[in-house]
Amino acid sequence: MSTEAGDTARSHPFGRLGVRLAFLLAVALFPLLLIAIVQSLSTMRETRARSEAALMGETLRAVSGETRLIQQAQAEARLLSDAVRPLIGDPAACSALMRRVAASDGHISLAAFIPRDGQMTCASTGRGYDFSGNPLFERMLEAEGPSFAVNPAGPISKASILGIAHPVTDDAGNRLGVISLSLPHSELARAEDAQAPSDERPLVIMTFDADGNILTSSGGVEDAPSRLPVDHSLQQLARDRATTFTAESRRGNTRVYSVVELVPNLLYALGSWPADEAFGFGPVTRFPPVLFPALMWAASLFVAYFAMQKLVIGHVQRLSRALASFASGNRIVGDLEVEGAPQEIRDLAENYEKMTETILHDEAELEDMIHHKEVLLREVHHRVKNNLQLIASIINMQMRKARSPEAKGMMRSLQERVISLATIHRGLYQTSGLSDISANELIPDIVRQITRLATGPGRRIEVTTEIAPIRLTPDQAVPLSLLVTEAMTNAMKYASADAGTPQLSVTLGTPEAGRALLVVRNTVATEAAHQAPPEAAEGTGLGSQLVGAFVQQLGGQMEIDAPPGSYALTVRFEIRPLDEAELRHEEGARG
Repeated sequence: MSTEAGDTARSHPFGRLGVRLAFLLAVALFPLLLIAIVQSLSTMRETRARSEAALMGETLRAVSGETRLIQQAQAEARLLSDAVRPLIGDPAACSALMRRVAASDGHISLAAFIPRDGQMTCASTGRGYDFSGNPLFERMLEAEGPSFAVNPAGPISKASILGIAHPVTDDAGNRLGVISLSLPHSELARAEDAQAPSDERPLVIMTFDADGNILTSSGGVEDAPSRLPVDHSLQQLARDRATTFTAESRRGNTRVYSVVELVPNLLYALGSWPADEAFGFGPVTRFPPVLFPALMWAASLFVAYFAMQKLVIGHVQRLSRALASFASGNRIVGDLEVEGAPQEIRDLAENYEKMTETILHDEAELEDMIHHKEVLLREVHHRVKNNLQLIASIINMQMRKARSPEAKGMMRSLQERVISLATIHRGLYQTSGLSDISANELIPDIVRQITRLATGPGRRIEVTTEIAPIRLTPDQAVPLSLLVTEAMTNAMKYASADAGTPQLSVTLGTPEAGRALLVVRNTVATEAAHQAPPEAAEGTGLGSQLVGAFVQQLGGQMEIDAPPGSYALTVRFEIRPLDEAELRHEEGARG
């Protein structure tokens, strides 16, 4: 297996021994989990169906007394709608009829006929009342047939009532008014209490009409909306008529609801219980039915996995950590604690100890060989540096004997190039890896040496450097240092200023990843601002040829910019990866 494939296998969770064993155990025990879940779901469904059927029956029983009062009042309103027509013009006779109806029923607080204009003069109380503009009256008047209305504060009784209305029409079908019978909610509550369930389960009963208006509630009309289901409207429940379902209430708790039709297309009852009370499981209903089988399955897995962890996985993990630590470079090999482990694992630990001893011995020999080769290579660079410095000294001696300025200039230029090469070899001999050189250590040293050679008491130039810590291979460090040497020599030759000291700057940075930017800039007098140096202008001088050659070796692009008062040489090139130098160094060592 390759290194990349091995890393992928280790990083994948399923590649671990513990995960695989746990997976196999989970698969082996999975049929038992399915059987337990099926049994739990079946039991829950059966219990739920029985509880829902019982809830519908108890809802019917709980509202039987209330339903009887409402149906009786509805029948009386229908009879009064026919009996009141001859008496509409006689308020006294009409009121006497209403008093007889209210007295015979015993539960009705008000029986009245209200004409279309809302001026009530026919009522069981004998008092008149103006219902014109009353929204409840307007709704009863516009209803096609019998209707219901809830008024928390009745205008006559001053109590919370359920109004039952029936339209009154003449022989031609014209609407004359409505018969209105008022049932106090206190009477309805007494009738409901008489039929309450025998047990103590908190059953809540509501009645509502086809439009979704709540008419009565055993928990209070004001508190009734909070007990309704979130995802079911009363209009929808009225269309469903007889149904039982479980849903979350607006209070946030789960309840079981049962809908019963009391008066076809007019009146409905809604009973509800908390789910844990309705299904008889108590707090257990708060958890999904698959929870307990899943917990049993997980407990079985845990016991089996703990046994495997104790016997096998723990020892394998300790051995794996020791191998990983050794592979990462830790050469302190301790004793592995494999007492009580199976014989196969003890054999693995013994072979690991033998392997590490062999590797440590071979590494010690390799390090000794590499150290000797590194010392020899350092000595080579050191001697080359010394030889180049000797050559520079000889050139300096010969330059003193030269008579013509041209010869001295050529020898000085040659001396600067030799010194640059010596500086590079000194950097190679001082570096630890012998495969790369830091630009912020090499370039400033070259700049200082060239500045010392090119300036003196009669010639002062202010030099600044800004070099980024770029690691360069020797194949790039050599042409770059020679390029800096030639560019600085040319810049110092033509550096001038209108007033003060001429300035020269050398900057090397990385404007983007993997690319370097070298800029050598010097100041020039204003009258010569637009004149390029002679060699650059003619393109035939040795310095220009060398600069172009060094730029080509770097694989870069050169630009020359001469704005007023300055002259700049810009070179952009890609930074070669350091592993190229390391590979070349290894090939040279093998050769």
